[in-house]
Amino acid sequence: MRSSLLIFLLLFLSFSTTQCAKSKDKSNTKFETLVWYDEFDIPGAIDSTKWFHQTQLPAGGDWYGGLINHYTDRLENAYVKDGFLNIVAKKEVFNDQGEIKEYTSARLNSKFAFTYGRVEVKAKLPKGIGTWPAIWMLNKNIDEPGAYWQKQGFGTTYWPVCGEIDILEHWGKKQNDIQSAVHTASSAGDDVVNLGGRLIENVSNQFHIYSLEWYKDRMVFRVDDLVHYTYKPDSIENPEIWPFNSDQYLLLNIAIEPDIDPSFIEDSMVIEYIRVYQ
Repeated sequence: MRSSLLIFLLLFLSFSTTQCAKSKDKSNTKFETLVWYDEFDIPGAIDSTKWFHQTQLPAGGDWYGGLINHYTDRLENAYVKDGFLNIVAKKEVFNDQGEIKEYTSARLNSKFAFTYGRVEVKAKLPKGIGTWPAIWMLNKNIDEPGAYWQKQGFGTTYWPVCGEIDILEHWGKKQNDIQSAVHTASSAGDDVVNLGGRLIENVSNQFHIYSLEWYKDRMVFRVDDLVHYTYKPDSIENPEIWPFNSDQYLLLNIAIEPDIDPSFIEDSMVIEYIRVYQ
């Protein structure tokens, strides 16, 4: 188990590095101060002060994109063990909200939201055709019944106008192919054009660090510190292409698509840590 000493050292180093950066370079933004994190040190259920289980089905009884799973708040689908968060997709018949589905998983919303900064997530991804794990962000103003920030009274804007940032998406039918994307009113869903990715060996057998740097005028996406996509529109004054000037929150989930391999039984997205710097 990582001790509180590690967090103290991270905070100390972040502060020290920030002071050096300020003295050396006042013209460029430096995201060096650790402002929020989860090191998954406490075994058992997720930390309810940091995370919210989103389980409410959208109108119609299915999750967006024709997904065929329930998201639950059970330990079987999300738990911390040995210093790692496990988000588990399972093949099982599950009856909830009047709908019977044959797969379960978890969808977590962070109770922390922020504007601009660097996100780092060290993760290992599940395997299996039809699995769709994601590490992503939504504006806390999204009008989505059942989401954490909607319940806090912030739901005023429909998707994709609110803006979505996909730090990582992975489809089991394209093993080792990872993608990052930016969804806006002008580029969303199946018609999204603001995206980039690369092949990464062993995404399901080894941990990799997936990161985003979100500036006032651009976003930079990396895996293990290598850039694979930069989103920098011509204008940030147009909300149809840049709705990214207000707070966003983090989401973690594994979705199950209709083409899931019939032999799939269970697999996990395993996360060692999540850190946000500003």
